[in-house]
Amino acid sequence: MVVYARYPLGETRVQREAEALVEAGFEVDVLCLRGEGEPARERYRGVEIRRVPMTHDKRSLPRQMLSYLRFGLKVAGFLGKAQELRPYDAVQVHNLPDFLVFSAIVPKTRGVPVLLDLHDLMPEFFAARFPGEGSLLAQAIAAQERLACRFADHVITVSEHWRQTLIDRGVPPERCSVVMNVADERIFAPPPGERAPHEGFELIYHGTLTHRYGLDLAIEAVGMLRDELPGLRLTVIGRGDALEDLTAQRDRLGLRDLVDLRTELVLAEDLPPLLARADAGVVPYRDDVFTDGLLPTKLMEYAVMGLPCIAARTTAIESVFGGSMVEFFTPGDAADLARAIRLLATDPARCAELAEGTRTFTARHRWSEVGPRYVALVEGLVASSRAGRR
Repeated sequence: MVVYARYPLGETRVQREAEALVEAGFEVDVLCLRGEGEPARERYRGVEIRRVPMTHDKRSLPRQMLSYLRFGLKVAGFLGKAQELRPYDAVQVHNLPDFLVFSAIVPKTRGVPVLLDLHDLMPEFFAARFPGEGSLLAQAIAAQERLACRFADHVITVSEHWRQTLIDRGVPPERCSVVMNVADERIFAPPPGERAPHEGFELIYHGTLTHRYGLDLAIEAVGMLRDELPGLRLTVIGRGDALEDLTAQRDRLGLRDLVDLRTELVLAEDLPPLLARADAGVVPYRDDVFTDGLLPTKLMEYAVMGLPCIAARTTAIESVFGGSMVEFFTPGDAADLARAIRLLATDPARCAELAEGTRTFTARHRWSEVGPRYVALVEGLVASSRAGRR
């Protein structure tokens, strides 16, 4: 597996898939970024981690693209040598970026199947992140996605909404599958027994801190409700380019005692105790061309934990969590978000209804079913490749 992120701290999706393959009998190497103080090689939960000694440079778009390219070249060199010494049966490349899939050129030419795992769709991602950029950039981003999908033997993505988008762009339906970012119920599970009575109302968010994810709206909503709901608290766990602005906003509004911004990196298996202390999760996304099709992993983790959730009414979220599973608010509207928080904080029956509604989701979507389908997909590609080489 190739991922331009840290592992296992960077991407829980990569961790779930890698460990599912290990449990099925595969030997799995993950090639990833190397954070400060991390060893070059490490074995974690059966997965061999091989870290590339470089960090992500986000200072500008050209520097970011150069970092992607450097990482891809280093990985291509490693895979080329590995295919001579210890050949892989399959290579799976996770985006961003899509063009990282070309680092598997040597295994590909030897008949090794290459999977491209699209966590995000790059055309939408960059259109949302760089609004107003020239059409030349948009055309280049779209072209590299098309070429990457053609190069891969199979493309997987996170939702049916995005699968249909890829099919509309020319990916053959039989070469495109969905592996949802559902939580592993062996890690994320409702705490046993009833929660002890307590004062106040604790909201939680974990994940990337960036403008389009709307954490500033959540902080603004807490400020609106501070006098009305004196026990209200918001805990935010994560890092990102919006951290400095969020910290300044919190301090400007005098909310240091109500909003806790925690920047430590937390492993997936260490998250459940933190979530269990909360009364509700919050997914305060803005609605743009990217987030409208995004199905947040955190939302599915809240669902498995039986945690009521407040979420932006976007196309992807509503298509999966409509009905009585989520308390929706209008994206970008801090006042409507405050309304949703007030409702859950003052109506235990509504919280109980939402918690019960999430069981409908977890009954249909669970890693114990999604994981084996993913493993079967990989096994099928490997078997077809071996038969073809024979």
